Amino acid sequence: MPVALLALTAGAFGIGTTEFVIMGLLLQVSTDLHVSIAAAGLLISGYALGVAVGAPLLTIATRRIPRKTVLLALMAIFTLGNIACALAANYEMLMAARVVTSLAHGTFFGVGSVVATGLVPPERRASAIAIMFTGLTAATLLGVPAGAWLGLHYGWRATFWAVALIGVVAVTVLAVFVPRGKADDRPSPLREELAVLGRPQVLLGLAMTVLGFAGLFAVFTYIQPLLTEVTGVSQAAVSPILLIFGGGLAVGNLLGGRLADRSLMPALLGTLMALAVVLGAMQWVIHTPVTAVVFVVLLGIASFATVAPLQLRVLEKASGAGQNLASSLNIAAFNLGNALGAWVGGVVIERGPGLAALGWVAALLTLVGLAIALWSRALDLRAPLPDCATASA
Repeated sequence: MPVALLALTAGAFGIGTTEFVIMGLLLQVSTDLHVSIAAAGLLISGYALGVAVGAPLLTIATRRIPRKTVLLALMAIFTLGNIACALAANYEMLMAARVVTSLAHGTFFGVGSVVATGLVPPERRASAIAIMFTGLTAATLLGVPAGAWLGLHYGWRATFWAVALIGVVAVTVLAVFVPRGKADDRPSPLREELAVLGRPQVLLGLAMTVLGFAGLFAVFTYIQPLLTEVTGVSQAAVSPILLIFGGGLAVGNLLGGRLADRSLMPALLGTLMALAVVLGAMQWVIHTPVTAVVFVVLLGIASFATVAPLQLRVLEKASGAGQNLASSLNIAAFNLGNALGAWVGGVVIERGPGLAALGWVAALLTLVGLAIALWSRALDLRAPLPDCATASA
């Protein structure tokens, strides 16, 4: 894999850390800022909604700017946003800073995915996306546990200062290793780019991403209180368990890329089904430490095995003009799933059966995403569209 692809992975690591690190800090933030756990969970939903809004708007606004320049500017926004999080004096300021930080997220991964697929042969595109998204898995494997440890020992603000430092490093690496685009790389007319939103298969791809991924975040958003209040482990044990979860993400991410390179739709359907099964099993295995750890590992593998197939499905259906926009919109769709899952999880906790019931509710969300994927596959078989690639068969 090209060194430039590893530079993109470094940027993904920084952005992934700031998105997920709050999940290991919910108890500290809720105590320090005098809000409920559910309200602290909305810091995740607010970030995700910022991604959903920022991804299409910034992608369109920066369409005439060289991709490398766009990536560097987005990482600068990310760094400044995390400094603002560290300095936030109250819950409202922290929420605002999280939203500002989130604006960089969708466009970075959207543009970065297009850049990544252009660095490798066509038969390695899913693997290239998976390599870039390894930054997210590394964020969960290293960044989130480290952030939880910093928050436990030095306060949650120290975690955001550390993430801001990661942003500085990521800007440097991207500036050195990512190549500039070709001089003849000119954007398509805006009308042609927006036309991608009229393709039914692109819209179905976005929908399966939202609902398929919402199940993960209905559970993962509340992983700290789940482990401490339902499983019964100590707060100090949360960081090592999150480390194990990150290992599962890394395995699942690379596995999903390999499977999607071989046969995209079977990989997509199989990984969504596996995720639904794992989530559905949570209510029976979360109550004891050993089985809870096994669940966390399998959740990591199953959840991120879906990422490369979901992203490549949308990229293939959006081939031609509008691919940048569709790619960014699918990142926004991942984060809408994040927001939806966090909100549904909060409702289940505060107004429903409680923490232990999150698993079956999450499984239902993912099964809806699987149903949409089956619908999309049926449309392929009934009347293949001109933009369908051979790999989607």
